[in-house]
Amino acid sequence: MRTNLSEQFLLDPGVVFLNHGSFGACPRPVFEAYQQWQLTLERQPVAFLDSRRNLAKNLLVVREAMAAEFGTSAENIAAVTNATGGLNIVAQSIPLQAGDEILTTDHEYSALEKTWTFVARRTGAVIVEVEVPLPLTSAEAFHDAIVAGMTERTKVLFLSHITSATALVFPIESVIAEARRRGILTVIDGAHAPGHIPLSLDALGADFYSGNCHKWMMSPKGSAFLYARPEVQAMLDPLIISHGWTDDNKQPGVRGPFGNSPFVDQIEMQGTRDPAPWLAVPASIAFRREHDWWSVTAECSRLAQETAERLRALTGLPAFSSPQFCAPQMVAMPVPPCDPLALQQALNERFNIEIPVFEWKGHHVVRLSCQGYNTRDQMTLLIEALTDLLSLQAPQARPSQLHVASGSPRGLA
Repeated sequence: MRTNLSEQFLLDPGVVFLNHGSFGACPRPVFEAYQQWQLTLERQPVAFLDSRRNLAKNLLVVREAMAAEFGTSAENIAAVTNATGGLNIVAQSIPLQAGDEILTTDHEYSALEKTWTFVARRTGAVIVEVEVPLPLTSAEAFHDAIVAGMTERTKVLFLSHITSATALVFPIESVIAEARRRGILTVIDGAHAPGHIPLSLDALGADFYSGNCHKWMMSPKGSAFLYARPEVQAMLDPLIISHGWTDDNKQPGVRGPFGNSPFVDQIEMQGTRDPAPWLAVPASIAFRREHDWWSVTAECSRLAQETAERLRALTGLPAFSSPQFCAPQMVAMPVPPCDPLALQQALNERFNIEIPVFEWKGHHVVRLSCQGYNTRDQMTLLIEALTDLLSLQAPQARPSQLHVASGSPRGLA
């Protein structure tokens, strides 16, 4: 059994923090590296932010570290603030026309649902939503459901790698290959994937992929990347036109103004902004290696699944998937009908537990994240708190004492 790693983090010890999946938590050594980069910036801002003197070189080091970690080339990755921003670059660059179809699922993150709705209204494209069969227990069933939604009008396939609300790992490899065969562009929301599951971007084969480093990589907030295959990079336009853009960015073989691929320069070189979160990513990679974090992930996965099974024994409610398709360190646990906001508030105020509670497609869900700083005692406290607040009694739940009401989930990302 490993030593608990809570002392490596800056979290308030008075809070039982079971919501790493929303915004992550930065280890102390990584945060110190982040602050050191900020101090270096303030001591000589001009030299630090001058792309030709220092910034482009420093960001190249970061991209090389991320490329080695995620199985690609540094020329295929550009630094962005978060996955939503990276995916907006893609969604607003693809040349869609009236009647073109954007194929997606009923499990996507709400911010990106809004992104594609915006694009559809502007272009006249149509969003086609596939219902993923639940519980998810078969890669073949997932593949068949997605492929059944493909038509001659499908231009884009947009999928989460790990879903936010339901904490499922979608088996996306085969549908990416099928989309490529049909000439459909694949756009993958990898917000929860880096550091959570092994990731090899080139081998995966998606055209575009955006992932956060501030969640399961445990980097500072505001560190993420956008990946694009070389063959499709020229398709992209930055959301902000600034120093990195030139009018020949889309010509093959042309380098960007700062010596990188045009794709990298036009996205990364935007003028004054704090690059410290990205520059601290190598420190987070080093921290994970020092503490053998894939072993930590495996132990957290066992603890998360054990906790979900304990709750299922009380509620009698089925899981959303078999363990094979559940995110390793995050599990969406169905609970009896309740007022989600009232339950979340009661867990916070009465038990000091920070955890998201929400309604998804008629299901009431408590989404548990388990990270290296969490303990089995904290999981027991969560089960005891839910038993108290929802009046649970094995093997089935008694009617909830909390009034059912709709509301947006708080703290979900």
